[in-house]
Amino acid sequence: MEARRVKQILSSSADIEVKYHGASVWIDELNEDEKLATVHLRGPLEERSQVSIADLEET
Repeated sequence: MEARRVKQILSSSADIEVKYHGASVWIDELNEDEKLATVHLRGPLEERSQVSIADLEET
């Protein structure tokens, strides 16, 4: 995914499904300089991870 699209998803009020290696995630923030996003799994777990935006896929 491109940084431009990550920004659009973050600013949208719509529920846009994004997957990271097949797991559905919420994007919490973007680090555009390093091309990383902070994400957490959809559901009760709140554990956050930093992942490459290249590994994010909009479904």
